[in-house]
Formats: sequence, structure tokens, C-alpha cells
Amino acid sequence: MSVRARNVILSADRLVHFCKRGRRGNARTTADAVIAPDPAREIVLTYPVTVEAEVGDPAYDGPIAAFYEEVAEQLASEMEAGRVLAVLCDGDPFFYGSFMHLWRRLSPRFPTEIVPGIPAMAGGWAAAGAPITWGDDVMTVLPGTLPEAELTRRLADTDAAVIMKLGRHLPKVRRALTAAGLAARAIYVERATMAQQAVCRLSEKADDEAPYFALVLVPGEGRRL
Repeated sequence: MSVRARNVILSADRLVHFCKRGRRGNARTTADAVIAPDPAREIVLTYPVTVEAEVGDPAYDGPIAAFYEEVAEQLASEMEAGRVLAVLCDGDPFFYGSFMHLWRRLSPRFPTEIVPGIPAMAGGWAAAGAPITWGDDVMTVLPGTLPEAELTRRLADTDAAVIMKLGRHLPKVRRALTAAGLAARAIYVERATMAQQAVCRLSEKADDEAPYFALVLVPGEGRRL
């Protein structure tokens, strides 16, 4: 967490954070390091659906779109009342973040400051002790939700890679890495920088179970001086 992020969290009138139904959000848990829970000050946004349906399925896209519309209006009411809101985000708010869906709806109407965050992949390669790019290496960031053929094609055409959003897609990602000839270099990182962090060579991971907050790193092998 940056100094700027800490200051914003401490000074905001309301802390806004996402969570899965029945669970506390990771971003709010991280913020415990600087601010204690305060129900009167916090706005919890509970996703109506997470892994129950696939992205692109009307059973997912419909409820999620309606959710963002509803909570955007809820937050708009807070700001119209003169309150300053801080939306807590995992990683960087503009990098595959839920916040972007609120920003798209609210930033044309209200002044918005984006505080840069530390992406999970940066915490991942630091935890793994694995420099990700050397010399002129080109790095590709891929969501594990892509079709297997697309993952394979893009992996075969890059020097280094980060594959995010693993979850149920890990078996497919393994196959794509093997087909692209990169399986031997792959490193599995689970919950980077969190208390339950785990790091190992992907080849040493015996099962195909992975949480959403897991990624695979493929370090580059470029010019070293």
C-alpha cells in the first residue's frame, strides 16, 4: 500500500469495498493494517454472482451489470450528500479491477482521483525471486479465461508472460503452456503478498486446484550483462 493510498483511506468519509457473499473482501482485510473496522463508516458491495456462472453467460453478465448500476447510484447519493468516498481495490484499480465499472459510470459526474496500486503480478515475481523481463524481453499479460488455443498462440509469441485469473482454468493453462513449450519455466503463485501466500514451480504443483487470486509467471530469458 502506498503512502498516498494510506492517507486517502484515513481521511475518507466512507470506505467502499467489494466482497463475495458470506466473505470479507481481501482489499478490506489488507486495509486492517491501517484502519480498524467501522461499520458506520463502511459501504460493503456484495457481488450477486462470482463463480456460479461464466463471464459471457447471461446468468453472469445480467446480474453483474445490474449490480454495478445499482451500487453506482448508491455511491452517487453519498457523494451528492458531500461525502468523500475511498474505494478499496486489490492491486491496481485500472488493471482488471471491479472499480473500473464504477469509474465508467461515476467519473463523468464526480471528481475522481485514481491512486495507483501494486499489481498482484509484481508481488508475485518478488515473492518468487524471479525477475520477469531481461534486456529487450517482451512480456504478455493474459487472463486464464481465454480459450486454450488463444492462450497457446499468445504464449508461443512472447518472451515472458503472466497468466492471471486462474481458478478453474488452471488445467487449461497447463496444457497451453506445454503446447507453447514454456511449462518448464512456469512458476505458480497463490495469493501473492497475502498471509496465505504460496509459491512453487508449476511442475511441482500436484493438483489442479487454484483460487481466483493465483497466477502463473513465465520469466523471460533475455540479455543479461
